[in-house]
Formats: sequence, C-alpha cells, structure tokens
Amino acid sequence: MDGIIFDVDGTLWDSVEVVAESWNLAIKENSDLEPNLNREILQELFGKTMDEIAAGVFPDLDPDSRRKLMDICFDYENRYLETHPGVYYEGVMDTLKELALEYPLFIVSNCQCGYIEVMMKGAGMEPYIKDFLCFGQTQTSKDQTILKLMEKNNLTSPVYVGDTQGDADSCKKAGVPFIFAEYGLGDVKEDYPTIHSFSELKNILRELD
Repeated sequence: MDGIIFDVDGTLWDSVEVVAESWNLAIKENSDLEPNLNREILQELFGKTMDEIAAGVFPDLDPDSRRKLMDICFDYENRYLETHPGVYYEGVMDTLKELALEYPLFIVSNCQCGYIEVMMKGAGMEPYIKDFLCFGQTQTSKDQTILKLMEKNNLTSPVYVGDTQGDADSCKKAGVPFIFAEYGLGDVKEDYPTIHSFSELKNILRELD
C-alpha cells in the first residue's frame, strides 16, 4: 500500500446542512426559483459530479442556465464554508496525523475547485495531505480522477476511503481497493472492508497492508 485516498463528504466531514443554507441564499439572490433545498434533497446528490448535481437541483432549467446558477451556488458555498464550516467526523484529525507518519495521504472528490481547500483549512489539515484532485480540476468521472492522481504521484497500490456506492463503483473501475465509511452519507450493495468510525481506519489498514 503506497497511499490512502480519501473522499470528502460523508468521509472526512458532513457539510450538507451548511451547503443547503448557502445554495438557498444563492438561489434567492440570483434567480426567481424557490430556495427550498434541504438535507434530504442534497444528501441524495452528494458524491455525484457537479454536472449531475446541477441536473438534480435544477431539472427545469436549460443546461446553460443550470450550469451558470450552479456555479453561483458553488461560489456562495465556498465563501460561506469559510465562516460556517461543516462538521468534521470524530477522530478525523488525530487519525490523519497518525496515518501521515506511515502513508502519504490524498483526497479525490467530485466537488468544485476551492471546496477541498476550504475543508482542509478549517481543520488545519493541509500539512497532512500530500495532494488532491477534484472534478472541478479534471472535469471527468471519479474513477478517472483517481487514476490521474495516481499517475501524478506515481502511486501503484493505494486504497480509497469513501461512503457511497458511487465511490465503490469508481474504485472498481480504477482498480483500487475500497474501504467503506459506514458512518457517512451513503450505502453500498456489496461487502467491503468497513469502518464504523474514522478512528477504526488504522486497524483496517493494518489488516490490509
């Protein structure tokens, strides 16, 4: 094992409530649509690509208008999160500090540019994460983003930690072992090595290494 790659939402933190607040504000101030997003709606969309999320949030808008309003939402979100951070899962920072002594740590997410940086800054995570890539940078599927990060950092046998079926499917396509964060936002159909809290990751990795 030459690296650990983490998902963000549902793995390192939960920002669903805060994102809903920021997007509702963006919608109210920049459109005639009703700002009615909530946790239930967004939780079903988190983990998808930015384009898929935009289609789910604004299904009645034409693609160009949809993308423009979604970009505004993402901008509001990044700025809002600087003063209203998401909730980091218990044990995240202590565990990352320990893991960074043994493995290079990375992040791959389907999010927009700026989101990972805000998330890391809020917890002082930057010194422990060697590199990251997101959909906003690559404009491609998560499996391809994983492969791009691997190529960039000369990784041959990393593992990926995530919380959704989409994460699991992406890992299968990329040929990367998947660890399921059961405490997160999603679920998976098959059996995978599973953690019920972030701090359990240390023991799972010892078993896999």
